[in-house]
Amino acid sequence: MALKLKILIGSTRPGRKGPIVADWVDSVAQKHDAFDAEIVDLARLELPLLDEAGHPARKDYQKGHTQRWSAIVDDADAFVFVAPEYDYFVPASIVNAVQVLLKEWGYKPAAVVSYGGVSGGLRAAQELRTLISNVGMVPLKETVPLPFFWNHIDDDGRFVPNDPMKQGLDGMLDELAKWGTALRPMRGQAA
Repeated sequence: MALKLKILIGSTRPGRKGPIVADWVDSVAQKHDAFDAEIVDLARLELPLLDEAGHPARKDYQKGHTQRWSAIVDDADAFVFVAPEYDYFVPASIVNAVQVLLKEWGYKPAAVVSYGGVSGGLRAAQELRTLISNVGMVPLKETVPLPFFWNHIDDDGRFVPNDPMKQGLDGMLDELAKWGTALRPMRGQAA
């Protein structure tokens, strides 16, 4: 049975490039035998800043947007966060999306495809890996940084990776498949 992979577009800013990067990740994940991949755009979810009165550990959500977000995350077996680096950190939209839930993240592997300037978003990726481990996810060490990513967007608005980027994503998806399969029993699912 294929793993349900959610590819999360982390930036919600106007003019963002996250959808272009996520389309590339999705096109590769769709060809990987282990995954049933789906892009999830945080901008379309329009999650307000922590507006539930109860603690997410109770999983007693009163707001429709939180209930929808909970169902999306609950349904997943694995995640790829597509994350830009803003001021050496991950966007607040990702932090909010992670912190509004808790139990839904448990025992699920997550990887990061980061993008930015010279560092390729690695500083943000490291901060994100710490955050996701704090809510019970298993962050993979395999991160795919995309330095100077804008130089890889063609005239048609598609991301055109170089060979190291392709190899990095292939390796990351292989690891995500291993971890996703291994963690299924811990989530109470048949392997």
